[in-house]
Amino acid sequence: MSLRELFAKASPARSGDELAGIAARTAEERVRAQMTLADLPLKSILADPVIPYESDEVTRLICDTHDAAAFAPIAHLTVGGFRDWLLSDDATTESLAALAPGITPEMAAAVSKLMRVQDLIAVGAKCRVVTRFRSTIGLPGRMSTRLQPNHPTDDLQGIAASILDGLSLGSGDAVIGVNPASDNVASTESLLRLLDAIRERYAIPTQTCVLAHVTTTMEALRRGAPVDLVFQSIAGTEAANSAFGVTLAMLDEAHLAALELGRGENVMYFETGQGSALSANAHHGVDQQTCEARAYAVARRYRPLLVNTVVGFIGPEYLYNGKQIQRAGLEDHFCGKLLGLPMGCDICYTNHAEADQDDMDALLTLLAVAGCTYIMGVPGADDVMLHYQSTSFHDALYVRNVLGLRPAPEFEAWLERRPELSPAPWLLT
Repeated sequence: MSLRELFAKASPARSGDELAGIAARTAEERVRAQMTLADLPLKSILADPVIPYESDEVTRLICDTHDAAAFAPIAHLTVGGFRDWLLSDDATTESLAALAPGITPEMAAAVSKLMRVQDLIAVGAKCRVVTRFRSTIGLPGRMSTRLQPNHPTDDLQGIAASILDGLSLGSGDAVIGVNPASDNVASTESLLRLLDAIRERYAIPTQTCVLAHVTTTMEALRRGAPVDLVFQSIAGTEAANSAFGVTLAMLDEAHLAALELGRGENVMYFETGQGSALSANAHHGVDQQTCEARAYAVARRYRPLLVNTVVGFIGPEYLYNGKQIQRAGLEDHFCGKLLGLPMGCDICYTNHAEADQDDMDALLTLLAVAGCTYIMGVPGADDVMLHYQSTSFHDALYVRNVLGLRPAPEFEAWLERRPELSPAPWLLT
């Protein structure tokens, strides 16, 4: 059995791998694969890429940037031994941070397949990744939110109203980020100027982003638009990234251009999600969770301010029900944090999935206990532009209150002294 086949059969059940024809056929076959995987040396994973080096630039990135010195403390372990070490007292926040450059995405994916939910939470909670722009994200005892004021026609007044609503409920310390209904330069530029004007009017210590394609954002930047963060959806194979219309060279160029603006140090924002490689027919027979972890190698290259998995967005063909969505969200958070990323989650589902808001409440609570960096704040938890269900401003207030979590410190201080959030006259005309 190849490493690729072993990974797929050892994965917890999910509809995407079944659709691809690579999942274990029975629970017994799955357990046997997990037992075999537990005895596999980590060095074997490093020596045998699941997608060949010659045919995939993400594989080349993973291999060429691997830090052998950081890997050395665990180089003698099997996947099962690595799990035991991660759950031991030796795996401290400091040792995990030092280890991150030596862990490949396939190692992280492999060990996650052997872990229960409580294991994923326990290790995720020990990982600490801190990033900064105008606000500081990922500090202990903090959980941030992306204020997501999407509008079906990109109406500026509607977006502004949602922003003021979210700010009044303590949302937006990670980013105020709009998914544009129309991905063109003129619309993107208008939205960027609106977001920046609101941020400046209220002196908000946060950052803004229009989640347009990277090429659209770069053109808006060249036209003088106020770009804080450059966004792009990414995947774990070269072919899947090509389906998104993006290459590593393109991201390199965008990253450099954003840094040259001098607005901040962590200037990239990436979104991922299990199933994207399969939906593009670009998974090479690799299970969807391992493909997802490989996307984190792409993100890690650019020291992003924010990364999040949009865990249930693609639909039940890939994550069938609430149980699969919950497991996937915790896996993604665990793998991302283990690899050194500021990992957040869009806790979401589509209306044709076998899931509901109770499932999202459970995942929200589990991820918050696991130290999730940030979640989404969507008006009413119902995205009226993207047509899916997520988490609301009130959901963030719930989990902060129950677990004693607070916003980013700069944003928290602003909330305590904030001006009255009345709309500017020009927003009402």
